[in-house]
Amino acid sequence: MQYPNQFATTTGSLVAEQNRVLRNTYMMLAMTMIPTVIGAFIGVSINFSFMMLHPVMGSLMMFGAMMGLLFAVTALRDSAWGILALLCFTLVAGIFLGPMLQFALHLRNGAQLIGLSAGGTGLIFFSLATIATVTRKDFSFMGKFLFIGLILLVIASLANMFFAIPALSLTISAIAVLIFSAYIMFDISRIVQGGETNYVMATMSLYLDIYNIFVNLLNLLMAFSGERD
Repeated sequence: MQYPNQFATTTGSLVAEQNRVLRNTYMMLAMTMIPTVIGAFIGVSINFSFMMLHPVMGSLMMFGAMMGLLFAVTALRDSAWGILALLCFTLVAGIFLGPMLQFALHLRNGAQLIGLSAGGTGLIFFSLATIATVTRKDFSFMGKFLFIGLILLVIASLANMFFAIPALSLTISAIAVLIFSAYIMFDISRIVQGGETNYVMATMSLYLDIYNIFVNLLNLLMAFSGERD
């Protein structure tokens, strides 16, 4: 039989553990921005002419590299090597921003658009993270819908690699911003509710949400506000 004081102690321990995971996740998430920015600077200086000439092959190579690193992070998540693998993943993710950043910087207001996209991404993250953390509401009910939406989004993105329809690309980007914004609340809710206890995996999930929001938001801003010479 569990007495009230024992129950309170157990509940307090669970809350403390969840808060610890959330705190470590936010700290690690802040750390991942450093290799991402370094990688982005490296990516801007790299010649991606092969990817420009063979966009489908280049995109598939990028996807394969990212998936390989994701598997490495997952396999090493319970050790210090998992942190190193995560930081390597974010460095490579930053490098792969190169082609998009190069294109943006060729616009007259490209630097402005990159700043707006970064600011918009930060605003979305902090707003939704605050809602999920303060309310401590369980958003797990969104899991199935988000997963189905993500699968459809991936299929549409792969199809558009071959068809290259501008309108479809913009639609995909708009939907992606909505889906990954919802994923922020879902992923933080999992930490708050105790569904995710590994801060390396929690950080990776939130990083992917932020990364995808930034990329798709920048794509939309370039399409609607880009000023070409």
